[in-house]
Amino acid sequence: MLVSYKWLKEYLDLSVPVDQLAEKIERTAVEVDGVVRPDAGLKKIVVGKILSMENHPDSDHLHVCQVDIGEDEPAQIVCGAPNVAVGKKVIVAEHGARIANNEKIKRSKMRGVVSNGMLCGLDEIGIDKNVVPKEWSNGIYFLPDDAKVGDDVYSYIGMDDELIDLDVTPNRGDMLSMYGTAHELAAIYDLPLNLDHPDLTENGTKRTSELINATVDDQIAPNFNVRVLTNVKVQSSPLWLQIRLWNAGIKPINNVVDATNYIMLKYGQPMHAYDYDKLSGHQLVVRQAKAGEQLKTLNENDNELVADDIVVADADKPVALAGVMGGFDSQVTNDTTTIVLESATFDSVKVRKTAQRHLIHTDASQRFERGVDHASVREALDAAAEIIAKDGNAEVQSEIVTASDDHLEPTVVRTSASRINQVLGTSLTTDEISSIFERLGFKVAEFNGDYTVTVPVRRWDIHIPADLFEEVARIYGYDNIPSTLPLSRTTVGRLTEKQSLIRKTRAVLEGAGLTHAISYSLTSADKAASFMMRDSVATELSFPMSSDHTTLRMNLLSGLLTDVAYNQARSVNNVALYEQGRVFYKDADDQVRPTEVEHVAGTITGSLTADAWDHRATEPDFYQVKGIADLLLAELNVAGDVEYQATDQYPDMHPGRTANVYVHGHLVGFVGQIHPNIAKQYKIKPTYGFEFDLQKLIDMPKQDQQAKVISKYPSVSRDIAMLVDKTVTNHQIVEVIKKRGGAFLTNVHLFDIFEGKGIPAGKKSVAYSLTYQNKHDTMVDDDVNKAFEKVTKALQDEFNVTIR
Repeated sequence: MLVSYKWLKEYLDLSVPVDQLAEKIERTAVEVDGVVRPDAGLKKIVVGKILSMENHPDSDHLHVCQVDIGEDEPAQIVCGAPNVAVGKKVIVAEHGARIANNEKIKRSKMRGVVSNGMLCGLDEIGIDKNVVPKEWSNGIYFLPDDAKVGDDVYSYIGMDDELIDLDVTPNRGDMLSMYGTAHELAAIYDLPLNLDHPDLTENGTKRTSELINATVDDQIAPNFNVRVLTNVKVQSSPLWLQIRLWNAGIKPINNVVDATNYIMLKYGQPMHAYDYDKLSGHQLVVRQAKAGEQLKTLNENDNELVADDIVVADADKPVALAGVMGGFDSQVTNDTTTIVLESATFDSVKVRKTAQRHLIHTDASQRFERGVDHASVREALDAAAEIIAKDGNAEVQSEIVTASDDHLEPTVVRTSASRINQVLGTSLTTDEISSIFERLGFKVAEFNGDYTVTVPVRRWDIHIPADLFEEVARIYGYDNIPSTLPLSRTTVGRLTEKQSLIRKTRAVLEGAGLTHAISYSLTSADKAASFMMRDSVATELSFPMSSDHTTLRMNLLSGLLTDVAYNQARSVNNVALYEQGRVFYKDADDQVRPTEVEHVAGTITGSLTADAWDHRATEPDFYQVKGIADLLLAELNVAGDVEYQATDQYPDMHPGRTANVYVHGHLVGFVGQIHPNIAKQYKIKPTYGFEFDLQKLIDMPKQDQQAKVISKYPSVSRDIAMLVDKTVTNHQIVEVIKKRGGAFLTNVHLFDIFEGKGIPAGKKSVAYSLTYQNKHDTMVDDDVNKAFEKVTKALQDEFNVTIR
């Protein structure tokens, strides 16, 4: 919210520089994004008066104007604006002036005629084009008749103000108003507050209840009040009001709409005005929308409503999205003579959902979502009616029609000085604490250090003692609170076992040459459902930001492939990445929240190492990525019983180069090559990857690493080569060897595989080296031969191998 410093000074006797004020607000209340000075960087922009005007001799749209700018001689300026007129006071950028975007104005010739400056529109000197009134959007701006020729223009159009840009947090919706900000600064600086209140004269001849009926269904609007004004003359607002609006980033429309927006800025109370004659049945009802109803809003968008939307309707149809935006068909126009003014509060959750559903986020919805002051709803209505009656010569009909009024009572919170000082680590006296509460506008009763604090309705964020502690800390000053050590006994911090294993996972994969990547948890539905390790229902967002971020991910590999594609598109061909993060599973559609599961995944494409003088880069293959998986499992101490089984259960993986990984018989992940069709979709080169359910690995029992004494006795090796069916896996053979190898078998190593010439069809030749070692004695040949013969016989019995 942009807060005008000049406007603030109408309520507070402030004399501090605006930058210092902004810094104080940031340290005490809410964040300040900066201070905006509309006239910053501008120079030599003055008030001029057009004395005469002639058509350009060589143009059908340019005019040669003689302009009085307070100098001895008029300045000749060529202007092409369609609304230029003799006798008008205008904005003149002289020769050498600086206008918006630091553009310099120089003396020049326009089709042969000298021009000594420029006649400017509001947007050309720095006022946002989006807030320039429609009547001035395509021409130059006319200053008031009392503007003094030769003066700088800034004070006449509000550009000499200083605007504080507040980034208001959701809990401080009270500061989305001038009154709320003024209350806050009055407390910070301990200053008296001088707020003005409406003095409305009801000069109409009828009662509002005779003209309109208002009702509320199901308390979705805790407050709903309306007034009727007749004989309204809809016209442009006075300049002071327009300046207040465009300095706050709001476009002036007409005196009726501008009055409601002005009151919103002043009180924080959004309002809406309806054309009375366009309301069917002359009634307003706040209700839930009916599914399929249509409403064209003020932004000229057609909206199909759902049953969860809340609307303000007349007897036949919706005329506004309640708390969000009014309807196009019931808006106030230049032909309007009778208006209905609405001032209300709406259910904040319903307003937020309605605004999100229709992608309409307005100043009104922002305030209703954060809350508004229920105590000032009727006063704001009177204040708006007073302005319209004055500027539009309107008649205000007597009484307010109130459809609902929650009569919200102030909140009472009890605490004590000792508790406040204990929490804050301060030694404030009871009088100092009482003074802080009083500065905040709270009523306080103190007895023996115990406080009963009555919080006004305008501070709806305060409910419990902790809220009061924060208020005391803010106003006393966070900088003034002493640093103290905690009273509790300190303990040595440490990582949990889960945290340690996660960090170890990252360290192992980085040591293997992979780089840590972080992908979005939100992805497309197709990517979320790929590489699935278990059945799951997708978790869809109700209001996604884009079509690429609609669904919570159920794998990590798809995000890594997106990263690979990004790199390869930029000629980075050797990419090795890993990601550790959570995936989101749901067992059924009616599950409220998905289950979050830790996963880890990695991808390799290109080469892990680049070409060098002593070695060549090698393309990745299944065994390289399997080796990284083996390393990870070993370092996590779960490598005692690891099994790889070929699988084709993953449609996104190569069916002949993918294996499931089992630890102690439990599926924990898979490794293999990304399916060529998937790689083509991502536009990447052949890529290998793996993904593990890290949570399962964390939960599994671990084999604690223990130091082992190196045997001083020599080892003995025996090699065995055999013909075996191709269907027999290495894992099956190794398991038999280990089972029958005896107590002294320490290692089994596959060192050769051969198929082809000389090998019968359906067979393969495999060769293993078996190592035997006794840690306590020297091995003798008889013991080794006996153990080796048992292995040979077991292989022949189990697989019908032929020993070569």
